[in-house]
Amino acid sequence: MSYCIECGCTISQNVFDYSVNYLGHPLCINHQQWLNAIYNNSSTTRQAIELYFALRRRGVPAELEKWDGSKTIDIAVTQAMVNIEVDGQHHNYNHQQALSDLKRTFYSFQKGFLTLRILNSLVEWSIEETADYITEFLIENKNRKYNRF
Repeated sequence: MSYCIECGCTISQNVFDYSVNYLGHPLCINHQQWLNAIYNNSSTTRQAIELYFALRRRGVPAELEKWDGSKTIDIAVTQAMVNIEVDGQHHNYNHQQALSDLKRTFYSFQKGFLTLRILNSLVEWSIEETADYITEFLIENKNRKYNRF
């Protein structure tokens, strides 16, 4: 028996095979359409999508393309009050982009959110280890939050 990684519903072997072969992840038909819409209609990178699914496989309650009222976050873990931005090289080499990123990080911080910036290269070359560390970071952050009171 196979399940959709997004909603947990049971999916047939045919749906599973198609989804894994063409999208890389076990998704029901509704979530296949959702992911195709993201691929076709947004600026979310393949690296952000792959990291999102790596976190979901670890049980992280992540949200892809989360609108926070002023901007879209690549991956949000609202329960932990952590935003994850998956950045390409231009975020390091373009000073205007870097300053814009710093401002976005500051505005999120004012709302109580920490922002993790993950380079595309980490996702490309070390996705499993990267997802493991992010998961540990989220657990540690949750423990700190609850141990303060």
